[in-house]
Amino acid sequence: MRTEGLKSALEMLYHWEKTTPDRIFLRQPRGDSWREYTWREVARQVRSLAQALRDQDCREGDRVAILGKNAAHWIMADLAIMMAGCVSVPLYPTQQADVIRYVLEHSDSKLLFVGRVDEPSKIEAGIPHQLPRIRFPYPDAMAAEMDWDELVRKTRPLEGNPRPALDQLATIVYTSGTTGFPKGVMHTFRTMAHAAIGYKQSFGFHENDRLFSYLPLPHVAERVLVEMIGLACGSSISFTESLDTFTKNLQSVAPTAFFSVPRLWVKFQQGILAKVPQEKLDRLLSLPFVSSLIRYKIKKSLGLHKARLIGSGAAAIAPSVLYWFDRIGIEILEGYALTENFGYATSTPKGGVRIGSVGRAMPSSVIKIDSNGEILTKSGATTTGYYKDPAATAQILSDGYLRTGDLGEVDAEGYIRITGRVKEIFKTDKGKYIAPAPIEHRFLAEIPFVEQLCITGHALPQPVALCVLNESARKAPAEQIEKEVSTLLKSLNSKLEKHEQIEHCIFVKDEWTVDAGMMTPTLKIRRHSVEARYRGVIDQARQNRNPVIWEETLQRGKGAEASAFVHECEHSTIV
Repeated sequence: MRTEGLKSALEMLYHWEKTTPDRIFLRQPRGDSWREYTWREVARQVRSLAQALRDQDCREGDRVAILGKNAAHWIMADLAIMMAGCVSVPLYPTQQADVIRYVLEHSDSKLLFVGRVDEPSKIEAGIPHQLPRIRFPYPDAMAAEMDWDELVRKTRPLEGNPRPALDQLATIVYTSGTTGFPKGVMHTFRTMAHAAIGYKQSFGFHENDRLFSYLPLPHVAERVLVEMIGLACGSSISFTESLDTFTKNLQSVAPTAFFSVPRLWVKFQQGILAKVPQEKLDRLLSLPFVSSLIRYKIKKSLGLHKARLIGSGAAAIAPSVLYWFDRIGIEILEGYALTENFGYATSTPKGGVRIGSVGRAMPSSVIKIDSNGEILTKSGATTTGYYKDPAATAQILSDGYLRTGDLGEVDAEGYIRITGRVKEIFKTDKGKYIAPAPIEHRFLAEIPFVEQLCITGHALPQPVALCVLNESARKAPAEQIEKEVSTLLKSLNSKLEKHEQIEHCIFVKDEWTVDAGMMTPTLKIRRHSVEARYRGVIDQARQNRNPVIWEETLQRGKGAEASAFVHECEHSTIV
């Protein structure tokens, strides 16, 4: 990959401000209309806010946080922080108050930009009272003593084009934290630019591309594939207003590139099947003169009929889902990376999908497998380390390589397959060690009724599967699901080692959500939280000989009084 002349995000802004000042960069929905911001207007507002930060005594290297849903002003705030010489600290708008407080205090953030969040009263508890705030100009944004539009009106724009050194710290991205408090991953202007130019060259992004932003911008995948690509290529970026308007906004934008997470692809699939049952869809797709029209109509209903690049990442996607979308003409390209390499490690080339693989190393990214099976990566996008944590930094960086913590394999053509986590293993009471990820991958491939899954078995005779049914399966008769899953489970177990065979498949009644603490803001399952939540259910299930068990059935067996007690405990702030 050619990296000579690597440009920072600010250099990119200056370039488009000068060469295409009247071209649209950011598009913010407001009801049935869009508020559009040209490169000239974006640069003007960024310059005013950069000066306002300096007026608030924010100096070079000071940390400034951003808290709010994706929006045009989120990206403008990030650029203003850079222009003022400060370091941005993105916060997930769905994080718990104690995590928000930890990040703000650990990063020594000097000021906070606030936007729209779903439950502001809960968020407020995590924000120190003395921390100054600037409010994004949206009617439902959080309260603050300073208003964005007012600052733009009264503040003279910063003059000149400040140019930070490429190796200067640009942002501290706190990991979503599957266990404990998150770590602050440091990225420079160089690491961010390296990732952006790599994606640009690999997939041919250009200024006529339309990008759609809805996944959390604090996540590096959204940051590099939307914000940084938009800046590097001059592409337009449109946002969604809310979950209620997501479909309408997506259809209106018709993006040329679209990245999502596995759970949304499953939701898309379920939405289509709710309108066109599988049997009818199979029949329509088998008709030569009808199938192409059906595929186009489905893609248009999703808003993806103009998308030339469609991707998935952040977690493993079930092979059955990939096959299903491929059949309707949607090729989903999987990728793999970490916060620590700014979302830049592997990708699947267009036309080169291999089910079960996360693609090959990106340009100038080196992938190798350590002696213990761990995946190591090296590229110009690798973090400089964890903020205020040299010990943790030393554990993940070795001779220029990043230790990912993931286990994997590389075939002769360079395709990488993730096989598990180095530390994410458990030991049964028989003393057998089990890596759950490969079993979960096979389970999802062979049992299509499941939307969320956690294989566990610490100190148990055999592993058990905790499952959340997908929407269509929840509507089917329980007896039918139980019968079919029993048969499929028996078939799956015949292909596993004896000590890996699943003793019980337990269908739980509630979805695992971020608010419930079962998933991270990036929609990864918090395995330890799930295991702790269902320990009692698992203990009860072991007394049942049926391989398929329903949590609700177990609870009914306890009696009304016991059920009320469990419900009370589950909603206690002590638990």
